[in-house]
Amino acid sequence: MEEQTADNVRWSVARDIGRIVLDRSDGPHTISLASTAALARAVAEIAAAKPRVVLLTGSGTIFCAGGDIAEMRQHAGTLDVYIDELVGIAHPALLRLSELPVPVVTAINGSVGGGGIGWALCGDFALAAASMKLRTGYAAIGLSPDMGASHFINRRIGSLRARQLLMLSDPIDARRCLDFGLVDEVVPDAELGARAQTLCERLARAPTASMAGIKQLCEGAARRNLHEQMALERSLIEARARSSDASEGVQAFLEKRAPRFSGR
Repeated sequence: MEEQTADNVRWSVARDIGRIVLDRSDGPHTISLASTAALARAVAEIAAAKPRVVLLTGSGTIFCAGGDIAEMRQHAGTLDVYIDELVGIAHPALLRLSELPVPVVTAINGSVGGGGIGWALCGDFALAAASMKLRTGYAAIGLSPDMGASHFINRRIGSLRARQLLMLSDPIDARRCLDFGLVDEVVPDAELGARAQTLCERLARAPTASMAGIKQLCEGAARRNLHEQMALERSLIEARARSSDASEGVQAFLEKRAPRFSGR
């Protein structure tokens, strides 16, 4: 898929890697109605192209500053209606991205706040630039979380610490985010793009159906009992065993060589 651009969002698919970039040249990327619609379109078109891994990142020194406060001010008398319209576009797109049956990598190139946090942490892997800072910000303007922020923070660091971060809205630097478990790796700013690309290339060579099964099993494991989990494991591993990638993996193991997975 050739690169597409709309309302401060760029997206493309090349060499089995889908790429979405939050890219605003005249200031920090913010979550407006227009940029959210563009992001939703990007997710839909990337999903339809069926890459083997998806990367979400930003440009410049800010990943996403959160909600567009200026646009919120324009809807001061009907802020609830505006927010409802915004999340009505964003939430289905964010859910679709996080539930794609392929690995999702986020490379957080700089500061992130508010609703940008949900997009930053929705991936299976979250890499952060050393200059990255995170600030939840919702309580500071009298709002509660959206864009999955409460879910993804809670999933990564637990309920008690999640509510503390959300209630206080204090800025947290990249190293502390790593210590908390909010991100998986911190790298120098200049190396973030290359590190994310290397990880995506590795995941693009992985057995795609196996990745999908792993995501399905891990995401719902806490809600299933052991009997249910093992029944699902049995169903999925039997399906994977019929795939050409499983045959290739076994053969490569016996021949003591690296497997060449096709994604089928």
